[in-house]
Amino acid sequence: MDFTPLIAQVWDTLGWVIPLMLLISLLKSPWAKGHIGELLVRLFAHWQLDKQTYRRLHNVTLNTPDVDHVFLAPYGIFVLETKNMSGWIFGSEKQAQWTQKLYKRTFKFQNPLRQNYKHLKVLEATLGISPEHLHSVITFVGGSTFKTEVPANVTQSIGFIRYIKSFQQPAFSETDVDTMLQALQTGRRTPTLATHREHVQNLKRRSDPAAERQCPKCGSALMIRTVKTGAKAGQQFWGCSAFPKCRIMQSL
Repeated sequence: MDFTPLIAQVWDTLGWVIPLMLLISLLKSPWAKGHIGELLVRLFAHWQLDKQTYRRLHNVTLNTPDVDHVFLAPYGIFVLETKNMSGWIFGSEKQAQWTQKLYKRTFKFQNPLRQNYKHLKVLEATLGISPEHLHSVITFVGGSTFKTEVPANVTQSIGFIRYIKSFQQPAFSETDVDTMLQALQTGRRTPTLATHREHVQNLKRRSDPAAERQCPKCGSALMIRTVKTGAKAGQQFWGCSAFPKCRIMQSL
């Protein structure tokens, strides 16, 4: 019996099934989700924020991990962190890590407000402006649902547009905005594969509670310690391994 026609039919089917499966797998990867989320934010901003009022920069790397989006306007500087996530999201402003529940699986990720805080501090130092004019904004795309109360600057989909537009009190002149835009364009590192890899590695370190950290004062390793007495008994924190010579403490 000649199986040639059957083999040809199977081969033709595999010719489109395999590439389709590879494409689906790629689209589900964290790399693809991150890029899709940032692309959606760019599109939303392009449609909803006036270009003359809100100057924008994307994927800005200064002396900090990559900043997703920066919008400069007379009403302030808005630093946007994007999360492309599905499922239920649990978290509060003060928690070190938030939780994503997707079907029966649970995942931990760094509190995006804390993740964005360092971006704000670097921009504050770079631009020499008051922190009251720097605004942290978080947006979740991808169909996630908040199951706990979150701050007003943690938004979904195009909610970040409404939050940014809620600021109407002028803080800078048009000249100020142009000067700050020029400073960021000049000071940013050139987007390359190396800077992207550095960004990914920094995210992994920050999201891993067991990752080694150094004391900002003496350079010794920080260790996770537990409060033994008092009102905060049972709470954990980062403490310097050189204690009692060094008494640096950081919250988890």
